Amino acid sequence: MNFSEPDVQRLAEIADKIKGEYIQEGKAWANSPFAWIRACPSRQIGKIGERLVAGWCAGRGLQVIGCRDPEADLLIEGHRVEVKFSTLWESGIYVFQQIRNQNYEYVICLGLSPFDAHCWVIPKEVALKKASPQHTGRGGEETFWLHVKVDSPPLWLSEYGGSLEKAWEVLQKAVGGS
Repeated sequence: MNFSEPDVQRLAEIADKIKGEYIQEGKAWANSPFAWIRACPSRQIGKIGERLVAGWCAGRGLQVIGCRDPEADLLIEGHRVEVKFSTLWESGIYVFQQIRNQNYEYVICLGLSPFDAHCWVIPKEVALKKASPQHTGRGGEETFWLHVKVDSPPLWLSEYGGSLEKAWEVLQKAVGGS
């Protein structure tokens, strides 16, 4: 490769030598069917999460429609649901961000690992009580996030899901689906 200056060539060589120290995280996702999601812009990732949840629920027989106002993402069997989505961070956690006190009944937290998925269906009041403020300073108490360590999630979360099957059971009870 031809570079405009010798120093650019040197930097390229150094970058090539050290890149292995920095791309370890990517290796875990190498053959994952979900890897492409991580390459999308952050503004699209939330929408992808909504579409995954909507497709999963519809595929299991629930009526799902998009919500027409910004206070909730989906109507599942007529129940207002907010979807929060995270891929697994290098530290082994999911981070479900931008949880707000809006007009919805449940927050569905969907987490994707390279070859696994986790899901929790949490009543809004519980999610807001257990979540931490996301932003400090003025207005910082209006936005929250949940950190979930995959190998040891908080005990309180166990009644709201974990595996997709357990989350499905919780969701069916919550929305009265078949």
